[in-house]
Amino acid sequence: MESNRDREQLLALKVMRLTKPTLMPHQPLITASRDLCGDILNRLNDSEIARTPGLGSFPLGNLLTLPQNFGNIFLGETFSSYISVHNDSSQLCKEITLKADLQTASQRLSLSSVSSQPIPELQPDHSIDDVIHHEVKELGTHILVCAVSYMLTSGERMQFRKFFKFQVLKPLDVKTKFYNAESDDVYLEAQIQNITPGPIYMEHVSLDPSQQYTALELNSKDGKDGSHPVFGTMDCLSPNDTRQYLYCLTPRPELYADTRLLKGVTNIGKLDIVWKTTMGERGRLQTSQLQRVAPGYGDIRLTVESVPDTVSLESTFDIVCRITNCCERTMDLTLVLQNDSPSSGLLWCGVSGRQLGKLPQSESLDIPLSLISAIPGLQTISGLRLTDNFLKRTYEHDEIAQVFVVSINS
Repeated sequence: MESNRDREQLLALKVMRLTKPTLMPHQPLITASRDLCGDILNRLNDSEIARTPGLGSFPLGNLLTLPQNFGNIFLGETFSSYISVHNDSSQLCKEITLKADLQTASQRLSLSSVSSQPIPELQPDHSIDDVIHHEVKELGTHILVCAVSYMLTSGERMQFRKFFKFQVLKPLDVKTKFYNAESDDVYLEAQIQNITPGPIYMEHVSLDPSQQYTALELNSKDGKDGSHPVFGTMDCLSPNDTRQYLYCLTPRPELYADTRLLKGVTNIGKLDIVWKTTMGERGRLQTSQLQRVAPGYGDIRLTVESVPDTVSLESTFDIVCRITNCCERTMDLTLVLQNDSPSSGLLWCGVSGRQLGKLPQSESLDIPLSLISAIPGLQTISGLRLTDNFLKRTYEHDEIAQVFVVSINS
């Protein structure tokens, strides 16, 4: 028994990808006046349709040409295609349905924009046209499945399908680095590399922070007439070039109420990247939730809340240290100040071995301390020790801050 798939179909299906045109290339033949047939070649160059007037040796013309192949499709771009069902026969076809699906590795999407109801009839030499659009969000193999179903005048139902396979490539290579500051701020460096074969224009790069952080963009510089991007006004990224973007994330105030919440935050946010190709085609890429390794503070966390940048030689200055109990029990602390380092340019002033008392879980204590500068130059504050009297455990804190000691001549 012969199936309708083996019979000659009355309808023809054509699919064409809709892409922006490109500039027509021009390959001039460079000649000298003494070359044989040089005048003839110059006249041929002048009559070349792709030649740009006034730029006879320029390799690109001022005409546009449609792509001759399917071309590349990159993640984040919009895939557009023109689908046409044409009646090549002399017979009338009835109840025509056209369905276009896009099959990916994880899902099957319906892209048809025409009505789901069958079209009553299609006259000979007439066509049904459809334009589909889809923002590509997955890498790998994609298959466009086009199915056509119709009925002959005899009442017989005919149908056929065609498959069009294409690959979705990766346009950008995004790498991230995290820097955890002592002030609980997180600095994010995003390295974005263009791995497409042509230049792209970086229209928009931003960080959408998670609910625990606020983000500050550090990719602009202040000038006389306002703020300007550090990359210039023409933000063009050539193939294989890499650009670094920097952001500062600050924890929201409610996170400081519980140090366990601050330690457990690993979600930073998402990068949103928008670019355009040389012919204006737009692409957009949003990364998944960026993860960082939360810093481990141990049982006790010590931060410097106040410290001067510059001090005079042989003068006394004050700092304020904050001690936070990060463990799950109350601690009884003793403060010890050590001045036994021979290379230290700073010396502690005050009583060592002072009892700080009990510090409950997740609570903080501010301690004012004094030092005297002994050696000029950039000096590091070290030698602070905290002893837990319950477990007889000592926590050493060195290189907690730096100050610049200057010598003032009399």
